[in-house]
Amino acid sequence: MDPNVCREHLESLLIEEAGTLARLEPLLEKEHELLTANDVDELERTGAARQACVAQLMRLADERRALCRMLNLPDDLAGLDQLRAWCDPQQSLKSRWAECAERAARCRGLNERNGALVSARLKRVQGLLNVITGRAGQPQVYARQGGFESPGRNENVLATA
Repeated sequence: MDPNVCREHLESLLIEEAGTLARLEPLLEKEHELLTANDVDELERTGAARQACVAQLMRLADERRALCRMLNLPDDLAGLDQLRAWCDPQQSLKSRWAECAERAARCRGLNERNGALVSARLKRVQGLLNVITGRAGQPQVYARQGGFESPGRNENVLATA
């Protein structure tokens, strides 16, 4: 493969990734607002656009990894650095790469914030369900399948005669 062709392809991937991340960031901000407002209907509609962006980012990452493999480079970050050094010795893509990394970090932070909010809500719902089912105040231990269970409440225990 010609280094100039590789560089152009990598540049087009970075441009597309930056655009996708630019669309994802406000969606993650809106998702937080909708989670806070408990607007489930709008959250579902926004979720489809969010998932489309995530799928696009995964496709772009796969293309970058394939480019590395095509040149017998590892398909990890080190291989990508080797690829960039080979096809872009003038480092003209360095600023695009940094922009994508910054946007991705912001999106990751927003996604983690939203995930923490969802986890907190799930924990609260689980607590309410424990009160309703009479399991509140009972110690929680790991079950065989890896989840939690309350000792003494396992209906799967066989009675011995």
